Amino acid sequence: MIRAAKTRMADFEEQVVADFAASLEGRLIRPGDAGYDEARKVWNGMIDRYPALIAEVAGPQDVVKAVAFARENGLQLAVRGGGHNVAGHGTADGGLVIDLRRLKQIAVDPVRRVARAGGGVTIGELDAETQKYGLAAAMGVVSATGIAGLTLGGGFGWLSHKYGLAADNLIGAEVVTADGRIVRAGAEENADLLWGLRGGGGNFGVVTEFVYRLHPIGPDVAFTFVFHDTSSDERLAEAIRFYRDYSAVAPDEVSSIMALGRIPPDEHHFPAELHRRPFALFGAMYAGPVAAGVAEMAPLRAFGEPLLDFSGVMTYVEAQQMFDADYPNGMRYYWKSLNLMRLDDDMIPTIIRHARAMPSDLSTIDVWHIGGAVQRVGAWESAYGARQGAFLINPEANWIAPEDDAANVRWVRDLIADMAPYSDGSRYLNFAGFQEEGDEMMKKAFGGQYQKLVALKRKYDPENLFELNQNIKP
Repeated sequence: MIRAAKTRMADFEEQVVADFAASLEGRLIRPGDAGYDEARKVWNGMIDRYPALIAEVAGPQDVVKAVAFARENGLQLAVRGGGHNVAGHGTADGGLVIDLRRLKQIAVDPVRRVARAGGGVTIGELDAETQKYGLAAAMGVVSATGIAGLTLGGGFGWLSHKYGLAADNLIGAEVVTADGRIVRAGAEENADLLWGLRGGGGNFGVVTEFVYRLHPIGPDVAFTFVFHDTSSDERLAEAIRFYRDYSAVAPDEVSSIMALGRIPPDEHHFPAELHRRPFALFGAMYAGPVAAGVAEMAPLRAFGEPLLDFSGVMTYVEAQQMFDADYPNGMRYYWKSLNLMRLDDDMIPTIIRHARAMPSDLSTIDVWHIGGAVQRVGAWESAYGARQGAFLINPEANWIAPEDDAANVRWVRDLIADMAPYSDGSRYLNFAGFQEEGDEMMKKAFGGQYQKLVALKRKYDPENLFELNQNIKP
């Protein structure tokens, strides 16, 4: 059964809302309240929505009450963790937002190498706690990102090849389901739910606590972050081929990315004489002894005479923050992705053409190598359905002015369309534009996992209360 049309807040009596607010340990924010405009904002400046209610929850019982209020009153429900979802799923016009940002509890067990973290924790906050013990959870590469959305959508990062995706390292969770229950998911109870949370998005409930397997890493790591000049098409083609061939032989300890773009006109970070110079960035981390990492990744730096080279030995926390300045709050973002089954020479001219055509100096074409532990996880272990590619191509349109929206969105979509013949349609759903392809995208993204996910959705959310996500319709 699918729920009836959403209710408007104008249909509510003031006392109903007042009673709801009084029942919460946290705070209920309404339009006109102090802090409303700040609370409604999310990271992507393209998303500008006006929720009817924002529940800043203080714990799982508040989440239970908020879920019940949305369900019983026909309100569209959004769940906000870090607010970094590109599609803006953490907010809804006229709906109820469950804001998890107060759920900041983190507990690290260094003996068992396990961390428990609240649904409002960011990558940087988790890293800071786990690094006190020389441990880390496999996470993403921008420290302000919330662990919740990242994990539920998969979670590529600098430890992926050695230890798997963030989702692969999720070993337990506390979840508030659509019918208002607080349940634990793990190997011993509700194992099917844990399977779904490992890459199946926010379809099955509100995760108020994540439990992660941790790994020894740091405090120092060998990190590569080098910009090579690609002013000529020939040199850019050489860089793409080089990265492809290096990735084929690199050990699992190396997780890497290639990004193609232009040096932004940013005098705080880049010399003026380099502004708008085309580059190929090779970024990589070595999950192992520092000296071995420096030697293993040396070819990435030696490819050419670098325009800029920020590589070296640094703390793990510093490496995790290297991309932070590139993704400020409020800039406009539109990203998509596609798994490539190969990266052959005949594909390279098309990639070069799109690299030269990007409308914004802030955009990049990112190419993630897929390998190592990511590809060794079986379908019975995880809902994540995009492990089979050789590379993940991810055009990131990043820009400032609203009048440039159409050109940047079109650039991303055109690149993805031209790459489609080299893909099986699977992709990384954390980078899926606004998911405008709907059900067809989900079927291709999850592949053979899709029907099992539909069955799980029917079990835990048969009315699709949790629809603002990488949605699996029941």
